[in-house]
Amino acid sequence: MRIAAIDIGSNAIRLQISAVVDWENATLKKMEYIRFPLRLGKDVFETGEITPPTEERFVKLMIAFKQFLELYEVQDYMVCATSAMREAHNGKLIAKRVYYAHGVQIQIIDGALEGEIITNAVEKYIENGLYLHIDVGGGSTELSIIQNKERVAVKSFRMGSVRQLDEEKKERVYEKINDFLTKNLPIQREYFKAVGTGGNIKKMYELVSPGNRKAVLLKELQKTREIILAHTYEERISKLNMNADRADVIVPASEIYLKVMEMAQVNQMIVPDVGLKDGILQTLFKKHAELRM
Repeated sequence: MRIAAIDIGSNAIRLQISAVVDWENATLKKMEYIRFPLRLGKDVFETGEITPPTEERFVKLMIAFKQFLELYEVQDYMVCATSAMREAHNGKLIAKRVYYAHGVQIQIIDGALEGEIITNAVEKYIENGLYLHIDVGGGSTELSIIQNKERVAVKSFRMGSVRQLDEEKKERVYEKINDFLTKNLPIQREYFKAVGTGGNIKKMYELVSPGNRKAVLLKELQKTREIILAHTYEERISKLNMNADRADVIVPASEIYLKVMEMAQVNQMIVPDVGLKDGILQTLFKKHAELRM
């Protein structure tokens, strides 16, 4: 069986097509992966809507993705749109246009559901104990607290790598994050780690070059952020091997990851190479696994 996920983010849009190769062990094999840097958040967080030129490019991309679904004979798929599209005044209208004209149904999901879906993707990478899952997207940051593999709290905050906030607004969001952590993290934290997902923390993890280590230290991430800041935008592309649409947003994203870790007083982070698309695929897999029973 072939399943697919389309993740419509604020900084980029991703398609992944996978085949179920082992139902018993929940094994999926990647068949196709495309990441297209269409930054919907640039429009939305500045003007409140997706502008006509960006809308036309978006529709063309959905048509192209639909053709990939048909060529690979995908049997089930989910398309999830996050903060940029859910906050755009014309987001729902564009989703309806894509559905009625081209048959692709887009689900505009809220921040809480986004956090839950992403957390589903990290389940197999964690053990018993306490974890703080941090996912920084283009327009929002999702935090989940997981204890003994059970999600006990999840919340979305309107701050991300593309959404630019002034210092006053930023501090207010950090205050809300601190309140969430204080209310939901237990006082006793004998086994406590962070889990980081998102393209920016993945790139930072690669720059740390941890080899086969399962976790990276907070101080290593802090040093890596200093290295990034010491390079110009052009140098991040040429010397640090970043994509052009990564070289700018990694600066605000890295600040959020480190600030949250510091507030939570967590010193280690594991960085599995998963994101919303992987959570969508897990959701589809579980759905069809249950139907087979």
